[in-house]
Amino acid sequence: MKEILAKYLPENAVSPCFELIKANNIYLRIVNERKTRHGDYRRLPDGQHLITMNATANKYRFLITFIHEVSHLVAFERFGRLIKPHGNEWKYIFQQMMIPFIIPEIFPKQLLEVLRLHFLNPMSSSDIDPRLAIALKQYDSDEKRCLIYEVPLGSIFRIKDGRVFRKGKRRIKCYDCIELSTGKRYIFQPHAEIELVKT
Repeated sequence: MKEILAKYLPENAVSPCFELIKANNIYLRIVNERKTRHGDYRRLPDGQHLITMNATANKYRFLITFIHEVSHLVAFERFGRLIKPHGNEWKYIFQQMMIPFIIPEIFPKQLLEVLRLHFLNPMSSSDIDPRLAIALKQYDSDEKRCLIYEVPLGSIFRIKDGRVFRKGKRRIKCYDCIELSTGKRYIFQPHAEIELVKT
């Protein structure tokens, strides 16, 4: 198991994560990337805990997601199954479980400050926090994809479901964009992943 974890985690996070797997009776399944989530947790009928994770070359995203899912397990065990999945109990556990990992031996310097701010009040997904999503994107291996804030006004781009848009003006935080096939307006977060279309 340690050899498998070493493919997906920063080197100094492998042993502590392996210990979490052993201590919590976790069955870890790594699957091809899913568009809707980075990972998930559920308790199996036999009492074992299943954590399913997307295979990704971004070791920092994998680590944050793994601790996110283990935090669900620990929060449910400690506070009961009736708590909100991303409520205060889970946030507290997630914060406490991440503290030993937010160190320069595991994360690069440019991520540490972003992580410190994120974990003052962690969100239900790293994708919801624009600062963290943008910082983590630097460590993704998909060269064709970029973030919408990076491209010039008027650029034509495609999203994962194949629809094509023209980038419009920025509102307070988001971008107003037009779907080319329908003329409908859509709002995009600045850290939305897109693929530029050559015109």
